[in-house]
Amino acid sequence: MQHEELTKTIIGACFEVSNELGSGFLEAVYEKALIIVLKNKGLKVFSQAPLKIHFRGQIIGDYFADILVEDSIIVELKAVTTLAKEHKAQIINYLKATGKPVGLLVNFGNPKLEYRRFDNRNLNEVIKEQ
Repeated sequence: MQHEELTKTIIGACFEVSNELGSGFLEAVYEKALIIVLKNKGLKVFSQAPLKIHFRGQIIGDYFADILVEDSIIVELKAVTTLAKEHKAQIINYLKATGKPVGLLVNFGNPKLEYRRFDNRNLNEVIKEQ
């Protein structure tokens, strides 16, 4: 699995934030808290990191990742009752368009943290199961 240790560290940081803050805040609150935790772990973290969207070798737009960790992992945050297919499609599209290897979709909207890991190498399999 690509970036397995880094992914585990990020998910652990998400649990730290969830355990301390609980559910009920806006996405921006969780984003700021998660950035603090990740930076305290010594990781290179960018909030609202601009990423170029490519199509047939040309840049066609910009996307701003909620959090980009170590220039490798896109972390897309939500604070909703339940993750929808649209949320999963969003992270899949970002990975395909940017070429980043791994994406995490994290939902702080419930008392129990919800997360899903996406690997750019097997996105077609993920799309089929949705």
